[in-house]
Amino acid sequence: MNHLEIEYKTMLNKAEFNRMETLFSHIPAITQTNYYFDTDDFIMRKKHLSLRIRTFDKGAELTLKIPKEVGTLEHNIDLSRQEARQIIESCQFPDNTIKDLIYEQGVDCNQLRNLGHLTTVRREKESSIGLMALDKNNYAGRIDYELELEVEEADKGKADFEAFLLENGIDLKYAKSKVARFCSTLKQND
Repeated sequence: MNHLEIEYKTMLNKAEFNRMETLFSHIPAITQTNYYFDTDDFIMRKKHLSLRIRTFDKGAELTLKIPKEVGTLEHNIDLSRQEARQIIESCQFPDNTIKDLIYEQGVDCNQLRNLGHLTTVRREKESSIGLMALDKNNYAGRIDYELELEVEEADKGKADFEAFLLENGIDLKYAKSKVARFCSTLKQND
């Protein structure tokens, strides 16, 4: 399954997160863990690609993100928890369209390794302006908070997101992707 992801996000401080959490309190939280993969010399990152396995309570998915002029093309393959565990532990990727796409991008799948993981507690809801997600992320001994809005149309989505933040007294704070924030901790720990 492929889809073009156009999203806007902001980092939140703890007080902003707590305020937003009251708006999402009727939505059950879902815990998901992202396992990130790259080569020892970060070829995927250098090519602006992102490869992860996301595990949930009852399943998992393998995702490759490839940047486009607007948004990111996301390629997803559903996995069982057992299939995910085997890949996470062995770094051996089964033959599938994602593996083919990785090779097409000039990356040798045999060089990929598991860099580690980031766990998110997410509350997600469809709103009048798009799919909104409130995340609390835990990785490398850190906790951060973010608000994301996934939209169909870039310009309208950006304006709607900025208006939502203004209405809710939230200053827009640049949010790198989760994988970028996670990888920044690797460089400090190497």
